[in-house]
Amino acid sequence: MAPRRKCPFSGKAKKEQLKEKKVKNQSKRRKKANLPFLRNSHTEESDDEPQMTVKLNHQPSKSNVKNNSRDVNRYVLQFYKESKAEINDKKLEAQKSLQMVGEKEMEIDSKDFFPQGIDFPRRPPWNFNMSRDELNAREHRYFTEFVKKIENEFGSKNLSYFELNLETWRQLWRVLEMSDIVLIIVDVRFAVFMFPPTLYKYVCEELKKDMILVLNKIDLVPPELIVAWKHYFLQHYPTLKIVTFTSLPSYNLRNVKENKSGLKNLRRKCKPLMAAEGAQKLYEACNEITEGQVDLSCWADKIKEQMKSNYVEDETQIKIVTEVEDTGYQEHTKYQQGTLTIGCIGQPNVGKSSLMNAIMGKKVVSVSRTPGHTKHFQTIYLTKNVILCDCPGLVFPSKIQRTIQILNGAYPIAQVREPYMAVKYLAERLDLPRLLGIQHPENDDTWSAIDICDGWAKKRGFFTAKTARPDTYRAANSILRMSLEGKICLFFKPPGYHENKEHWKNHPEVADVAWIQAKYKNENDGIKSDGESENESFGDESDSPGEETDDSDETDPMPKTSNRFQLLEET
Repeated sequence: MAPRRKCPFSGKAKKEQLKEKKVKNQSKRRKKANLPFLRNSHTEESDDEPQMTVKLNHQPSKSNVKNNSRDVNRYVLQFYKESKAEINDKKLEAQKSLQMVGEKEMEIDSKDFFPQGIDFPRRPPWNFNMSRDELNAREHRYFTEFVKKIENEFGSKNLSYFELNLETWRQLWRVLEMSDIVLIIVDVRFAVFMFPPTLYKYVCEELKKDMILVLNKIDLVPPELIVAWKHYFLQHYPTLKIVTFTSLPSYNLRNVKENKSGLKNLRRKCKPLMAAEGAQKLYEACNEITEGQVDLSCWADKIKEQMKSNYVEDETQIKIVTEVEDTGYQEHTKYQQGTLTIGCIGQPNVGKSSLMNAIMGKKVVSVSRTPGHTKHFQTIYLTKNVILCDCPGLVFPSKIQRTIQILNGAYPIAQVREPYMAVKYLAERLDLPRLLGIQHPENDDTWSAIDICDGWAKKRGFFTAKTARPDTYRAANSILRMSLEGKICLFFKPPGYHENKEHWKNHPEVADVAWIQAKYKNENDGIKSDGESENESFGDESDSPGEETDDSDETDPMPKTSNRFQLLEET
């Protein structure tokens, strides 16, 4: 058969063809956005925002991927997208003057953010006669009904950001089922916001498993406050074991600086040591729970050996297993074959992966400040019979303010559409102009969040390309990153803390917390990591919009100089 002769194609016909293609693609995106999650029918979005949910850290991939396990975006974070009207209202609010908050209002209680009725998705009932497709369909149907129910009961605007990706919840189900001990890790600065009471009840009462709460990042908070939070959780959750931990004790930091206003500059050593003090407390808690049913002597010997030596370059191969496919249900046998499996769960950016690296004394899990970096759970052999299982970070449903979720790292700062309300929340609780050392751009006495961002932009030299105006968005992004890293430290307190502040300061457990922080050790003990520099400028931080990893802490081998042509003159 002769090939068909080419026909002339007019510009008008080409426009019609492109228009039909655009409409077809938009309908596909709407269908994909509506499954398995549905927004309320009365919610109106503009034509520019057809997506019902926003997928964070979305990577470009082939559209014709048939195998779901090969989809690089299978485990991306998914939250509801705010409308343009909501964004504009927040921008107007950020221009208003700051209303400073007293210390008493920094005391918070869990029941204010996790009221009765707010639960988290659990694996629906099943039986061995069900096929894989039937089980997947049941889980999709259950999850869709769960999201619609919680929205109708509390309203989408009153709810916090929470995970809308069913695949990520399946990772949690698998970790909870396979673990003997569940380790829930929280940032001690935002401890109450990151500990859902329903998870505690489910693990301890329904699954009949032991739970350990790890108060992480204690190097950023005063010891007496950590002790107060510990007793708060013990009072409300009696069967809970509590361990305080930091992956950055003083001997894992270099050139710790603090300017006159209190702004901190924390830099990691390139080759950190095992956080032996925190690992010792975690071992003691696990040993108390197992009651000799699992031989943990190898773990104890490893910690003792690390405590005795200042630095050990251990080249032992660590076995790491990445679990991608298997999220199906399996019957759990406690301490199977004399092995202890510890599941590590928590919200994004609480330091789960950093904790694992600190326990191991080396980098075994990739770490990033970007939420959603851990895509699927991994099993890591701490010893031959102790397994750590790292679960992706999950944001549980709650009534927490979304600005707080941005500050605690649950939402990627680089992808926040309106960061100024988070800066305002921070500025109403801390003296940001003093901490940042900035001047009012209009020489006024009253500050707003926009004024602070403009002042910081001028100080750091953040200007737009063509008009040379202060880059307010970049400055706000920089301030939020500094808060997340602990350079600007915002933390909350348990109820009644200020009334009993002297009691907590003189509490005997304060010495234990200081021991875990390793403050008794001289920070300048002569141990120097590779690439450590003697002359480092204060306050440097990266403002790159890309993903930040722990590798960025290494110093630049090029000398820092104010004269750009000095190197040419030397040659």
